[in-house]
Amino acid sequence: MAKFELVVRPSVLKDTKDIPAAVMKKILQRMEGLRENPRPPGCVKLAGMEYYRIRQGNYRIIYEIVDDQLIVVVVKVGHRRDGYR
Repeated sequence: MAKFELVVRPSVLKDTKDIPAAVMKKILQRMEGLRENPRPPGCVKLAGMEYYRIRQGNYRIIYEIVDDQLIVVVVKVGHRRDGYR
């Protein structure tokens, strides 16, 4: 399988400023894993949207896959209580 390019929207940086460093390290590892497999075990396609979500502890990574261009776009990273707003 070809490697996907990982694109992170600028708004994600604002979303992640309050996340503890130890947790953020795990989130970044999980995001890097999307390069190899954008649909890892446990990913869920969100209803009514073209987005997917994966879990990392209490945090959610929301992303979009552009298969024809081999791009994964991270749209949002947030705590599970408000990750879908």
